[in-house]
Amino acid sequence: MAVQTRTDTFAALRACFAADLAALIEVPVLRGATPAVFIDLVEEVRDVLGSSSLGTWQDASEDLDHAAGYLTDALTSPDSDQRTLLAQARTYLRDAIATAS
Repeated sequence: MAVQTRTDTFAALRACFAADLAALIEVPVLRGATPAVFIDLVEEVRDVLGSSSLGTWQDASEDLDHAAGYLTDALTSPDSDQRTLLAQARTYLRDAIATAS
């Protein structure tokens, strides 16, 4: 059941944040993506924003770096830690999008 919960939670995060992340770097949103593909999107946006000379984009890049770490850890974490890790990732994703927008 843990794998299903993890997949559902990643799907919810992707539904909430993928379009906004993709819009920041003007790439299409992938539908039906796996958790790994969502993490790849977060990392791609992180890298693009981090290479910018804009301070706010660099700040957003740092938030996305934290989010990617928490998302990656959630894939392999014990079930008891998963909820906390994904909540942390959600906070960093939300902050990054707000900062970069």
